[in-house]
Amino acid sequence: MAWSESTPVRGMSGGSPGVGRNYLKTAMLMAFLIAVLAIGGSMWGGYSGMLLFGSIGLVINFVSYWFSDRIALMMHRAQEVTREQAPQLFEIVERLTRKAGLPMPRVYIIPSDTPNAFATGRNPSHAAVAVTQGIMRLLDQRQLEGVLAHELTHVRNRDILIATVAAAVAGLISSLGHAIQWGAMLGGFSRRDDDRGGSVVEMLAWAIIAPLIALVIQLAVSRSREFAADAGGAELVGDPEPLAEALLALERGNEALPYQYGGPATAHMFIVNPFSGTGRTLMNLFSTHPSTEERVRRLREMRRGMRFA
Repeated sequence: MAWSESTPVRGMSGGSPGVGRNYLKTAMLMAFLIAVLAIGGSMWGGYSGMLLFGSIGLVINFVSYWFSDRIALMMHRAQEVTREQAPQLFEIVERLTRKAGLPMPRVYIIPSDTPNAFATGRNPSHAAVAVTQGIMRLLDQRQLEGVLAHELTHVRNRDILIATVAAAVAGLISSLGHAIQWGAMLGGFSRRDDDRGGSVVEMLAWAIIAPLIALVIQLAVSRSREFAADAGGAELVGDPEPLAEALLALERGNEALPYQYGGPATAHMFIVNPFSGTGRTLMNLFSTHPSTEERVRRLREMRRGMRFA
């Protein structure tokens, strides 16, 4: 299956209806998470608590929209590089962005031997791609191209923004849940009047259930977008096999050499989870990524279909 250097990839052009659907899903998810946060606030402090935590959720959305890329890059100690400093990396990114019809993103290298990569930015015009030193040593050019195509698909689909905002709001919901839980258990909350909030039983139920719902939704969104980015990246390169090979190598590399920056709250950003394996355990329900085995299986099925076509 051949691709023209100058032809944007199907499904990735500027007016793609898929991007519009992503915007709608993003708005619906954000509204739901803020509603859950506001309900928790009402349990904590009645009408005033609802207004307080609903407003906090809106502020988090605003801050995440404008500053999430800078925060992420600083957190992972990423250093912007020039074409002269990383010519091969620049050449790959430039070629892929031309195919995808995207603006050239800023390029960063993370001083870590753990092989991994992520993209960030609120939209394609304000995007950045970051790779670790380890991934550049581990992968060959074909495999690295597959990884970067995956990340550029995230950029095109606005995946990074929604994942970052969802993680921030879900984290706040979880923190509020813990505060309500401890307050209820220690007798700090009680129903004094209609504006005071929920009963102890109601607050405990919300404190347990709401953070779990927020977490599961956040992780389910993250996993579904990984599958979509795998497919889009494979289509952009024209062959799913380099990305499949890269995912297997990256999983082994991250199991052998755990990542030293950031923390689990930022795991969703990376192409593979840098902080835990993806074995067949019940904890996969709470993983930011689908299993590498399943991702590779889907990519190789896709390759068979492309060869048949």
